[in-house]
Amino acid sequence: MFDEDAILQELTFKAIRSSGSGGQHVNKVSSKVELTYNLKESSVFNEVQKNRLLFKLKNRLTKDGILILQCGESRSQHKNKEIIVKRFIEILKNALKVPKKRRPTKIPKSVIKKRLKQKRHLSEKKAGRKKPDLQ
Repeated sequence: MFDEDAILQELTFKAIRSSGSGGQHVNKVSSKVELTYNLKESSVFNEVQKNRLLFKLKNRLTKDGILILQCGESRSQHKNKEIIVKRFIEILKNALKVPKKRRPTKIPKSVIKKRLKQKRHLSEKKAGRKKPDLQ
């Protein structure tokens, strides 16, 4: 589908401090990892793939076509980097999937007959519950 090693060469990482409470460790260690990827200037994808990615990821991209992901799940910077790279590759794979074209199918005659028979049966059952008309 695409060359993962070539994409990893185009990624830029930045370590930043995690937000929120956490005491001394959080205040002095930059464990949160930010991944940036410039999709428009990428040499890995052809134009068709770039257009598909731009369309599918338009909510995640900046105006310049840059994808920014952050991960601060772990206390380890290396673990966060691994997590974010896996997440990035997964996002790209899902965005590049070409959906199957839907082929409308015809409802089988036996299914139609079964449904009508069931309706008739239910109708007769409910009609049998009515009070008889004595006129």
